Amino acid sequence: MDKARFMKQIVLLFSIVLLVSSMMTAEKSEAFTNQVIQRGATGEDVVELQARLQYNGFYRGKIDGVYGWGTYWAVRNFQSEFGVKNVDGLVGKKTKSLLVQKTKYYKEFVQRQLQKGNQFTHYGGKPLDQQTKAPAKKSAQKNAAGAKQKSQSSGRGSSGKSGKSSSKQQANQSPKQTAANMPGGFSSNDIQLLSQAVYSEARGEPYEGQVAIAAVILNRLNHPTFPNTIAGVIFEPLAFTAVADGQFYMTPNETAKKAVFDAINGWDPSESAVYYFNPDTATSEWIWGRPQIKRIGKHVFCE
Repeated sequence: MDKARFMKQIVLLFSIVLLVSSMMTAEKSEAFTNQVIQRGATGEDVVELQARLQYNGFYRGKIDGVYGWGTYWAVRNFQSEFGVKNVDGLVGKKTKSLLVQKTKYYKEFVQRQLQKGNQFTHYGGKPLDQQTKAPAKKSAQKNAAGAKQKSQSSGRGSSGKSGKSSSKQQANQSPKQTAANMPGGFSSNDIQLLSQAVYSEARGEPYEGQVAIAAVILNRLNHPTFPNTIAGVIFEPLAFTAVADGQFYMTPNETAKKAVFDAINGWDPSESAVYYFNPDTATSEWIWGRPQIKRIGKHVFCE
């Protein structure tokens, strides 16, 4: 009798082990292959990557299985947010593990939409604005009084953020997904000018500070008192010290270019600033009077 009971217990334990093993295998099959996913890749892994990134608001483009610029910068922002040591846009073991922990993938729904040939930017039956966790941006500074006066009296640049409201939204919501395209709404010349501005104004600053400078310039595009083109903002008379003294024309490095792409993709360390200045060198009473938001490195960012 005892032997029979013992055998039943063994069978039950073995069945439990098999069940757990099958569940783990099923979960693993839903969580990518073992291949590192990188820019230029296509296929099922990229579809899952885009869907998972979209689940918590990092990716707002089409789920199309093409690892283009929009997906690349979404990956980098995800890696930065969740403390990945190497923020490089490469989706390896560590990043995949975090994606599985922090997101969900409704594979059946996504695959059904793709099979129907549907182009979609949300899944699971919920629009992005209801399912994402990304915080809403602060509204642009409303007080326009003295804005032109600022560009004539501030010392080191006091740039701003947001790309044309339409350009910024295109960059976040519907970038054209090809493996070699520029972020939506911006030309290669825009990227070059932004990179030169970041490098000449902030090459000695921490990376966050370089992204903040690019964000300030983009923010000005949405502000009613600034020009509505990248070139117009950067070359506005007396707006940037580096343009005035010729440093703007130096060749930017790769770090400056990466900072520009991070800003275009929505990272704004300046917290919606439209001005910044170096308190060690600024002499304008006007710029000192602007409401200050925060300091990053040597720069104070203002409303």
